[in-house]
Amino acid sequence: MLNSGWQIISAVLYIMNLFLAVYAATSMIMRRQDPVKTLSWVTVLILLPYFGLVLYFFFGMHYRKKRLYSFKGDAEYRYRKETSAQQREFIINNPQVLGDLQPYQKIIFQNLRNSYTIVEENTSIEFYFTGKEALDSMYSSIEEARSHIHLQSYIFEQDRTGERFAELLKKKAREGVEVRVIYDGVGSISLKKEFVQQMEQAGVEMLCFAKVTLPMPTSKVNYRNHRKILVVDGRTGFLGGVNIADRYYYGNELGEWHDTHMKVTGETVASLQTSFFLDRYFILNRKIRRRKKYYPHPDIEKIGAEQTGKKIAVQTVASGPDSNWSSIMQCFFSAITLARKHIYIVSPYFTPNESILNAIKIAALGNIDVRIMLPDKSDTLLAHYSTMSYVSELMEAGVKIYLFKKGFNHSKVVSIDGEVSIVGSANMDMRSFEHNFEILSVIYDKDCTGTIEDRFLSEASACVQLNRHKWGKRDKRQKVAESIARLCSPLL
Repeated sequence: MLNSGWQIISAVLYIMNLFLAVYAATSMIMRRQDPVKTLSWVTVLILLPYFGLVLYFFFGMHYRKKRLYSFKGDAEYRYRKETSAQQREFIINNPQVLGDLQPYQKIIFQNLRNSYTIVEENTSIEFYFTGKEALDSMYSSIEEARSHIHLQSYIFEQDRTGERFAELLKKKAREGVEVRVIYDGVGSISLKKEFVQQMEQAGVEMLCFAKVTLPMPTSKVNYRNHRKILVVDGRTGFLGGVNIADRYYYGNELGEWHDTHMKVTGETVASLQTSFFLDRYFILNRKIRRRKKYYPHPDIEKIGAEQTGKKIAVQTVASGPDSNWSSIMQCFFSAITLARKHIYIVSPYFTPNESILNAIKIAALGNIDVRIMLPDKSDTLLAHYSTMSYVSELMEAGVKIYLFKKGFNHSKVVSIDGEVSIVGSANMDMRSFEHNFEILSVIYDKDCTGTIEDRFLSEASACVQLNRHKWGKRDKRQKVAESIARLCSPLL
């Protein structure tokens, strides 16, 4: 009798699993998303009964079209949409105002339409190429704050570096400075409740983005806020790849952590401010009134207006499940296809979709000098093997691959022809393209891009450039590991 009961329960569970698996597979097919990704998930559902459905629920469900996170009712979102439309119309009616930016009008218009990001003019941009440099500069800017500090970090660790920043933020809050911090629920999962409470008691607003509660996380666990932003007094802004953690400052078993972070003074700070406020709005569903102290710079100026001194043109692109489009992926794609001479790419995790992969290979086949710098060792083994699985076909197309050995290079950088550079939080991988909230700046400036490219060439000289024939003779076990990891790459 007991056996008969278990057989009935087993049969019911099997039928339920089959029904849900068919439903999930049908949903993916009807979405007409990346066929490789769809096939990968269907394989998981077939090979891992029950458990595969759990994985799909947490990591496979696609919410971009469902608008899981929507900001349409927010004033900042509407203002951004209106100003981008105004600038787009102005440029269409006065194309001469683009000047030296004329060759890049395609990417400019694309960013104006798919992410509502205007071309903004800045007085200065400084780059930092190690976590230590970036964090020291951020610390100094926070010390000088008089009005407000808005800090957003995917990872905020409760270690020496995190405690150092926490003490300073509490000190500034006690001085009467408005201090707001956004941290991610997964990236900063190690933060203790007591740490957060101490910050709040000192007057710091601590906001957790999409908090994960174990043992019952929600399907939103797959959608993380990977942005790294600091805005001080609405006049100084930072963005890039550096988090608040010891490994960025002191290094770890991989060695020194290299990264690319930027400090900007000018109109782009307003875009960073808006991005921060939109993320805060998602968490609290509460707006902050647009005030002069938050936006001391004009939000939009006509590109052709009379200006004193050199101005650096920048578009700041934000993308995520709140976007109608995969804006950052499209930005990378357009930048790559616009190259006429060379393309330099640095990414710690390189698992591109077919569109980006083909764009890179086609550029190399078309005699564009394409160079990609990857870490020799990674902090994530599966991502490392997945990254290495792309190397052979890239080199076959003529792409030069460099392995960084002086520590770990966490930079996320693309530079084109010595004229345009892209710096931000987004890796060249499917997670950054589809699932994460990311932010980057497209910098239309030869001097800034020259600084980025000089750094790339300097670091490339200390890298190991892979040889296609030697690479083909690597250990068979590594090839198998790469193949398995490649199958998982759409799911990472």
